[in-house]
Amino acid sequence: MSESERSPLLSSASTSREDSSAYPAKDTTESTPLLSSSSATPRYDGEHDDGGDNAEIRSLASAAPDDDESPKPAKGSSIRWPSVIAMIVLSLSSIAIIIFAFFVPAAVKEYAKAAAVLEPTNLSLQSITADGVRARIQANFRLDGERVKNLHVRRVGRAATWLVRELATEETKLRIYLPEYGNILLGTAGVPPFVVNIVDGHNTAVDIVADLVPGDAEGIRTIANEWLEGRLDALRVQGKADIQLKTGFIPLGTHSISESLTFEASKIPHMPKYNITRLNFEEQPVQGKDENVMAAEVSVTAYNEYPVSVNVPELGFEVLVPGCDLNAPYILVAALTTSPVTVRPQTDVVVVAHGTIRELPESLTSLCPNSEQSPLDLFFKKYLDGETATVFVRGQKRSQNLFAVAGTPDWLADIISSITVPVAFPGRSFDNLIRSFSLTDVHFTLPDPFAEPGDPDADPKVSGTIEVLAALPAEMNFSLNVSHVRADADVFYGSRKLGELNLSQWQNATSTQQAAGEDREATLTIMSRIKDAPLNVTDADVLAEVMQALLFGGKEVILGIKALVDVEVQTILGQLVVKGVPAEGKVPLKPLSKDLVGSLEPKIGDIEVIDTTSTSLTIMASVNIFNPTPYSAHIPFISIHVLSNGTLVGEARAQNLDIRTGNNSDLVVSAIWGGGGKAARDLISQYISGYNTSVTLRTHRGSIPGQPLLGEALSRLNITIAAPKLSFPDDGDDDDDDDDDKDKNSQVHFIRDATFHIFSSTATFTLVSPLRHNTLYIDHINATALYNHTEPVGRIEYDLPFAAPPGRSTTPKLPVQWSLDSVGYERMREALGGQLKLDTRATVGVRVGRWSETLWFVGRGIGASVRI
Repeated sequence: MSESERSPLLSSASTSREDSSAYPAKDTTESTPLLSSSSATPRYDGEHDDGGDNAEIRSLASAAPDDDESPKPAKGSSIRWPSVIAMIVLSLSSIAIIIFAFFVPAAVKEYAKAAAVLEPTNLSLQSITADGVRARIQANFRLDGERVKNLHVRRVGRAATWLVRELATEETKLRIYLPEYGNILLGTAGVPPFVVNIVDGHNTAVDIVADLVPGDAEGIRTIANEWLEGRLDALRVQGKADIQLKTGFIPLGTHSISESLTFEASKIPHMPKYNITRLNFEEQPVQGKDENVMAAEVSVTAYNEYPVSVNVPELGFEVLVPGCDLNAPYILVAALTTSPVTVRPQTDVVVVAHGTIRELPESLTSLCPNSEQSPLDLFFKKYLDGETATVFVRGQKRSQNLFAVAGTPDWLADIISSITVPVAFPGRSFDNLIRSFSLTDVHFTLPDPFAEPGDPDADPKVSGTIEVLAALPAEMNFSLNVSHVRADADVFYGSRKLGELNLSQWQNATSTQQAAGEDREATLTIMSRIKDAPLNVTDADVLAEVMQALLFGGKEVILGIKALVDVEVQTILGQLVVKGVPAEGKVPLKPLSKDLVGSLEPKIGDIEVIDTTSTSLTIMASVNIFNPTPYSAHIPFISIHVLSNGTLVGEARAQNLDIRTGNNSDLVVSAIWGGGGKAARDLISQYISGYNTSVTLRTHRGSIPGQPLLGEALSRLNITIAAPKLSFPDDGDDDDDDDDDKDKNSQVHFIRDATFHIFSSTATFTLVSPLRHNTLYIDHINATALYNHTEPVGRIEYDLPFAAPPGRSTTPKLPVQWSLDSVGYERMREALGGQLKLDTRATVGVRVGRWSETLWFVGRGIGASVRI
């Protein structure tokens, strides 16, 4: 190398030794070497290097000449390119080291998180092992760069994954934790080696078989119960694993990863909808024993919308019902075993379970504190009302239940026995199961007059035989024997409520069960004789309409019954009381009679005046009537107004009457007569004169004590009847004479005969009094005897009182003023020694006790004997 090309980096070797220890001269130029020769540099011991072969050491380019000897640099040689290139390479290397050491791994990690797409296609459980399950997991994996929002991260990620192309893993153990639940271990999964293509857009079908082992059973139970109760708003899981990666044959080391994933409530799989498609209960004999148990079979169908395939073996479960309240423990009622279940994606899953019920626990049938209902009553109430009841299902532990399914792994038994699943048990309405409802042999009892308002004895009472024909639900295939019933029933006429029938006391009952046949359904016939069931009439107007329809409608009256019935029934499980069974039916009431009033045929027998005032009589009488209706009644007390032409003339009362169907004899009634003025006088006068008289009977507010509104409502029904015939002591068979015979009327019985004495101008009469216990007094008479209805015979005016004692009696000789110039008198004389028929018109003053009244009397066809 020439002197002119020496490097400025090294100094010349010819610099003097003496000058080497001094500072450089002031005229040193840019060509002065930065590094001097070693000979000019003292050693650590203070000596200088001596001469010799190594006395002068040259730089890599040789020593530089003096300034004045240095040649001019050549044209274009001012930029030293090696140095520039070296600096650029060094800078790029530094930048690359920074990018690949810090930025690229972070970018690739962010890219992998955002671009990864895993689409599960199938999950199937191949087998259940002693410590977990072996599952086959099938999915599609790909990286989708379009999901990455950051453009630079997307470019870097695509480039890096394009370079690497594939990643492979060794066998990995994945651990899943729940940070919000004390970091408990949810489970572990042994994942076998697999390879995925990580080039953007390339799809990899992943098909692995992994061993899944559950973790803390208590943690699983906690999550499951919160999910079932709807309290799981979100679930965060954390996965931890040590993954060994490689690409091709190049190992990429072991990487410890820890990632968290949060599932929102809307993303967590929900409880599938299900239908209970079959439910059956039947008696089943116990093998080797002379006894039966209740066997139950239930079939449930649900749709599996997830890509999951499972073959579930037989499992044992317990069925429980709620206790008395929310805090009470559930009550075990049955043990069930499921048949093997096949679960396939997007198909219906059918679960069939069989079980037995040997007896009902006492806690199920015992009354709850401060309540009249037991847990069984509460359950049945919802079920029978058609509401959805709730039962609870949990798995069995073999160590706790001898009937648990053998072969169930302990880990699985621990999990399912720690999870209680509420199952909606849809109720069913029994409204359409009542085929017929009838009430026969009906007997009515009016209210007790001494009962306080609100007392059951203040209500009318009904007795009769109830017969109910009910269809049995298809799921009830076991024997039932009804022993007692009770109910609270609402009674309707049309759509209007008439009243409430209170059957709160247990009534004896019998039942007959008929099994289903090819062309008939299973039925249960229940018969019960009810006695004195209070009928609380809530709408007296409706009752009045019913009575009017029965009296005058001439056709059946249909009453509707809606009841909640308590049934005491004997089953294979023992004696049960099923409360609140809804029953609805119709009760047809036969019309009373087409001619009820005419059919009554009232007749008055013994009659006695028991009290008198100046204006009234109180009479006690025995009455005979005929009841043409199919109903009987007991009347503790009733008061009815008696009217004549709309005017109140008296009041009839009865106490403790028993009305049977057909003939009723010697019914004791009382009556108060008086206060009607002219109407009352005319009524008695017409009656004793043999006119066709009638009276109107009408209830009032005091008719039925304790039920004033009922009496007032029934007052709209005016019942008009013919005045009852009087019975006389010596009537004999006269009452059976033809009613069309005008001579056989009331006054004929009252005045049996008369005797006229021509020369003494007197007359006597034979009287028969209907009063068998009282003496009737006649205070005065003003009468005219007529022949042929119009011809006067004579006149009697007598002002002296005389008595008409009970039975037959003869009046004193009453003076007669003859009508000497009349035709009647001539006919009288012609009949001397014989008889003739005479009529009479009279005004008579009568008296009984303190009561007195002036009556008029018209008599026809009185047999009169004529004597000298």
